[in-house]
Formats: sequence, structure tokens, C-alpha cells
Amino acid sequence: MRRGWTELGISMTTVGLIGSGNIGGTVARLAVDAGYDVVLSNSRGPETLKDLADELGEHASAGTAHDAAQVGDLVVVSVPLKAYRAVPVEPLTGKVVIDTNNYYPQRDGVFPELDSGEITSSELLQRHLPESRVVKVFNNIFFKHLAALPRPSGAADRSALAIAGDDAAAKAEVTAFLDRIGYDTVDAGSLAEGWRYQPDTPAYGTIYSADPTDWEHPAQGDAEKLRAALGAATR
Repeated sequence: MRRGWTELGISMTTVGLIGSGNIGGTVARLAVDAGYDVVLSNSRGPETLKDLADELGEHASAGTAHDAAQVGDLVVVSVPLKAYRAVPVEPLTGKVVIDTNNYYPQRDGVFPELDSGEITSSELLQRHLPESRVVKVFNNIFFKHLAALPRPSGAADRSALAIAGDDAAAKAEVTAFLDRIGYDTVDAGSLAEGWRYQPDTPAYGTIYSADPTDWEHPAQGDAEKLRAALGAATR
């Protein structure tokens, strides 16, 4: 997909990745394939990302979380929820921040405010990054499905991803990013509505799986299917 972007006059944008595991690394691959530059980071140091950066090619490099936050025009935060306070604040001022996180108590420990429904996980990150514009996306899709399902704009078998956020311009920017990497978008509303595609909801995971008991085989999850699943969510 990279070939032809500059010929079309589309400006290159740098995507910073704070966290480059299953979801973060997959987003990085899709971004590079779509013509973006990426800066990878994780909690273990740039040297541990050399192989991934080499695999992704000349449009990928590795740095610290601060580097990814500073250089990225669009920044993807893909770290365990328990580590959200380690996300650098100052270099993300004014930027659009994609939050891929989910709350898993068995991994993250207990967050009473999340258990009670007082706040959502993405609202916690927004609270930590008060001058950033957080948009929740990639939270409900298995990384192997995310890698397998991108399709060109307008394709009949294109899948859709849910977004939630409190800033309309930020959501428009993320929608454009998703379109470029191969996905349609369904706007689920504000960050407070992000619970509609958190774990254990109808929109989580299985809508992109050919068999709900076997996530190894992806299937189209189009906008209509996603909207129905979001609407069926209950607390």
C-alpha cells in the first residue's frame, strides 16, 4: 500500500507507538504499509525493538516512550492499564492520542472506579493527559484479526472499528487514519460511552471471528454488525 502515497501528494505523518506488543506492533505494521513513518517504543528499551524496526523497514525506528510521544503527530498508547500513569504527559500536549487499552483486573489489579462504572478506562487516560485529545479504538479486536481484515476504501467486505472520544476534530483525524490503514469507522460517542466495546460486551472480539470459540479465523465485522453489537451492550 505504501507505493503511490507520495505520488498522490498525501503528506507523510509520523505515528508514535507507546507500547509495541501485539496490538501496537500490528498497528505499526498497518501504518507503515499505508505510507506512515512510525517510531516504536516499549518499557524495555529501544534495543529490544531493533528486530521489529528492521522488519518494518526504512519507515520505522525505535526510541523511548518520550521519543515516540515527542515525534509522533498521532500517538498510539498500547500499554497495560496498570502502566497508564507512566505515559509521558508534556510531549503529548495538544496531540491526538489513540488509546487501545482494556481493563483486565487479573492483569492490572483492581480499579474500584472502573468496577463501579463511575469512569471508563479511556477516561482514566484522558484524566492523566488533560491537554491531549484521547480517542478509544482497537480495544475490541484480536491482533490477528486486526492484521488480517484491512480492505481498500469502498470494498464490500470491509470491516469497521468503533471509536469514542470527546473531541470531534480528534475523532475525524482518527477516522481518516483508520480509513487509510483499511477500516471503516463507527462512532460510539463520547469517551464515557467506550464501555460499549469493553471486554465481555457483544462488540468485543467475536464480531471479527468466524467462530466465537476459535479466534484463529477472522471474519468481516462490518459497520452494521458493529452498530448492532454496540447497541446491545448492557451494564
